[in-house]
Amino acid sequence: MNIQVGDIGHIIQLAIAPVFLLAGVCTKLMVLTNRLARIIDRSRVLEDRLDVGYNESSLNELDVLYRRSHLINIAIASSTSCGLLVCLVIGMLFIGDTTDVTLDKYIAGLFVLAMVALIASFVYLLREIFIASAAMRAHRHVRHPLKK
Repeated sequence: MNIQVGDIGHIIQLAIAPVFLLAGVCTKLMVLTNRLARIIDRSRVLEDRLDVGYNESSLNELDVLYRRSHLINIAIASSTSCGLLVCLVIGMLFIGDTTDVTLDKYIAGLFVLAMVALIASFVYLLREIFIASAAMRAHRHVRHPLKK
C-alpha cells in the first residue's frame, strides 16, 4: 500500500464530480430551509391571529402551510440523505483506490441511491410549489374597475 503523489492526484480527480454534486445539494438545502423558514414565520403570524379570535381564512391558510411544511421537511430529509450518500461515495472512492479493494458495485449502488434521494427531493419540492401556487391563486383579490 505504497501511495505515490500521482495516485493521490488520480484519486482527487475521481472525487471532483461527486464534490460538485455535493455543492449543488448543499445549495438546494439552503433553498429548502429558506422556504421552510418563511412557512414557519407565516404560520406564527396566523397562529397569533387565531389566538386573538377565530378566523376561517387564517385557519385554512394555516392548514395549507402545514401541508407545505410537511412536504418541505420530506424534501430536506431526501436532500440530506443524498448528501450523505454522495459523501459515502467520495469516501469509498478514496478507500477503494488507496487499498486496491474492489468497491465498484457498492459505489455504483450508493450513487444510484443518491440520485433516487435527489429525485425524491425535487418531486417533493415541486409538489410544495404547486400547493403554494394554487393557494396563492385561490386567495387572489378580484380587481374592480375604477369609478369616475
